[in-house]
Amino acid sequence: MQLSATPYEERLTAPRSWWLISLLVGLSIALMLVPFGTLPILGGLAGGTAVAAVAASSYGAVRIRVVGGSLVAGDAKVPVTALGEAEILDPEEARAWRTYKADTRAFLLLRAYIPTAVRIEVTDPDDPTPYLYLSTREPERLAEALRTAKAAV
Repeated sequence: MQLSATPYEERLTAPRSWWLISLLVGLSIALMLVPFGTLPILGGLAGGTAVAAVAASSYGAVRIRVVGGSLVAGDAKVPVTALGEAEILDPEEARAWRTYKADTRAFLLLRAYIPTAVRIEVTDPDDPTPYLYLSTREPERLAEALRTAKAAV
């Protein structure tokens, strides 16, 4: 019997505080343009806020998905058959795997504002990547989706 894969999709959006920072960037640019008059102030406020907001939005646009028998994390697409068990990392263990336990050959999808993560061993002998480290707000759901997708293949 084949199981249908548990659908999983997560967007690693930037935290709300980054949007406030975007406004503060626009405000600081507007303040730098005070000597030039009202129009440059308004242009600096609008333009600076927009540029900072686009930067925050694009950084938080990365997605993690389990679709069609593959794990898609950012630019990486790995078939679930090439993956081992998913290890759920609490904030303390996730920090350790981002720092002193990290392997330079690993694929890291890091978002410092997300404290939890999943570490997934790569079992494909032709792939030099030892594991995938994925920041995720829902590590249990991601691990379950991977288990279900592997069982369905």
